[in-house]
Amino acid sequence: MKTCLVVDDSKVIRMVARKILTELEFDVEEAADGSQALEACKKKFPDGILLDWNMPVMSGIEFLVALRALPGGNAPVVIFCSTENDMDHIQQAIQAGANEYIMKPFDSEIIQAKFFQVGLL
Repeated sequence: MKTCLVVDDSKVIRMVARKILTELEFDVEEAADGSQALEACKKKFPDGILLDWNMPVMSGIEFLVALRALPGGNAPVVIFCSTENDMDHIQQAIQAGANEYIMKPFDSEIIQAKFFQVGLL
């Protein structure tokens, strides 16, 4: 079973994402900020990471830069999922190592399409 780490400071977003990903047969872990996500990744890399941008402690972009700097940190497929939808944010995310970008709000069809596009489904 493939694994996905959902990183978002909103419990509601994590709950919605968990429901969608569980239906897509992913084993889902959650983190409330980039720091928690980085600790989880240091233990075991997930197959995919659904990542919010704006979070306390460590932002999504800070997490992504730290993740990609880890040995093996290029392995997880990272999909940003954010309300930050201007070209500057999207380019910054892609340059930092994101594989794809989803705008909030999202639904099951969007998640499924993006996960298929990046090879997780």
